[in-house]
Amino acid sequence: MKTNHYESVIIFNATLEDPQIDSILSSLEEQMSANGVEISDMEKMGRKRLAYQIQKGKSGFYIIYRFTSPREYITKFERALRLDENVIRFLTIKLEQKDLEFIAKKKVDDAQKVAETKEQQPVKKEVPTKSEESTKTETETIETTDATDTTDATEDEKKEIKE
Repeated sequence: MKTNHYESVIIFNATLEDPQIDSILSSLEEQMSANGVEISDMEKMGRKRLAYQIQKGKSGFYIIYRFTSPREYITKFERALRLDENVIRFLTIKLEQKDLEFIAKKKVDDAQKVAETKEQQPVKKEVPTKSEESTKTETETIETTDATDTTDATEDEKKEIKE
């Protein structure tokens, strides 16, 4: 039996709860492993808005599987997806070597970006609020008036200095 690399995008009904989706995925993965399929990657993309309505729905829960499988299994896999009423759409494609290289490169790039963002965590600068700024200006004014320089002081401040 010749095996090939495949990628399958499955869109589930978005009205399903997360535990329901997880149970459907676990049963699907059990079926895949029972038929000699090696799942290399699984991405849960989550709930996303559809480009157009499918079965009167505007959103769906996206899952991407990348796996190695015998050619004969793909028809069984797609038949099982067609019969599942929770699956809105699916698409399975055969991956070529250049596709596999691109996916591997993308994973490395994403891992590097994550590592860089962890290293460059933003340093929080303390920016004074308006109330803090007004307090500073009041204290600065009082300090200048203590030096008995009454040229810039208001009438009330001049009275306070004399007392």
